[in-house]
Amino acid sequence: QVQVVESGGGLVQPGGSLRLSCAASGWRLSINDMGWYRQAPGKEREFVAAITRDGRKNYAGSVNIRFTISRDNAKNTVALQMNSLNPEDTAVYYCHADALGFRYWGQGTQVTVSS
Repeated sequence: QVQVVESGGGLVQPGGSLRLSCAASGWRLSINDMGWYRQAPGKEREFVAAITRDGRKNYAGSVNIRFTISRDNAKNTVALQMNSLNPEDTAVYYCHADALGFRYWGQGTQVTVSS
């Protein structure tokens, strides 16, 4: 059974940092793209960052420079290092893993930026 599980969310003060991790398990074939979306209260889910299997990265303009995505293909994991966080980054962050034309989502992890 395919599972995608996020971890690392929490409460952080403005200007602080958090590192989110995501592990995909139950795979028999290679995962293509992995990445992160987020959904703030009352808003639609939005793209944050993605990384291809060969390491090409793409970021939303609102997080570029502040966030860094990375992955470990051998472990089927992806991480999101978030620096210089501000209250507008408060959201549930969702990890996804793509394989064979399907996108698998995790349950999400809450990130709250507040003083």
